[in-house]
Amino acid sequence: MSTFQASLSMLTNTAILQYLLKGVLFTLIISVIAVGFGILIGSVLALVRNYCNSGKNKIFRILATVYIEVFRNTPLLLWIFICLVFCPTPSFLNRKMFGLGSAADVKLLFKGAVALILFTSSVIAEIVRGGLNSVAEGQFEAGRSQGFHTVQIMIYIVLPQAYRNIIPTLLSQVITTIKDSSYLANVAVIELMARTKQIMSSANRYNGTGVINVSDVFVLFGFACVIYFAINFTLSCVVRRMQKRMKEGVKPPADVVMTES
Repeated sequence: MSTFQASLSMLTNTAILQYLLKGVLFTLIISVIAVGFGILIGSVLALVRNYCNSGKNKIFRILATVYIEVFRNTPLLLWIFICLVFCPTPSFLNRKMFGLGSAADVKLLFKGAVALILFTSSVIAEIVRGGLNSVAEGQFEAGRSQGFHTVQIMIYIVLPQAYRNIIPTLLSQVITTIKDSSYLANVAVIELMARTKQIMSSANRYNGTGVINVSDVFVLFGFACVIYFAINFTLSCVVRRMQKRMKEGVKPPADVVMTES
């Protein structure tokens, strides 16, 4: 049996496939958590940076601006290592959870997720701010004329329009976040890339040759590449479809030809 066939045989091992697919699940979970909290925190940051412009509120605008610029303009990997060292872990996470092998893995998962949330929220804040800026000023005046106060205007009028305008960009950020989650493999968080590296480090036990071959690298990381591509390409198709629908939705009506009698 050739070394390439031996490497391919690892993907027919049910235990290995289950192990890798569980890594896919953790990748998606971490990404959803990062994007979910990122939208929440990013929306608050965007609102503060955009509208806290007067009096004592300016300090909050400055703090929001510093947060966004610091995290958005520094590498994600830097914050992963910083959170790994300095981020405290809640006591209820000091046990086995989520099917992970030890409490240490749970702590690493939490710290990695925090780093991804901090980074993602700063990027989403700018995306949301762009959506807020796309809402016409007249919407505020219209809201006030109907008796809404500022918070009601934001919740019922401005934010729904802003979110609608940024859906394609936001989905593109989801794709980026899924790819960025692979950085967590550097701190042994058990997502897809980390599990691929773990299988790679002991491939000689599974490929039947007794040694780690170059073909093992192509097979295992190629499999991870296919998984990432399948997820992100699907999301990319969704983004393109939504963008197409939005463009069609704003097309001007066809000119009505008036005939002279």
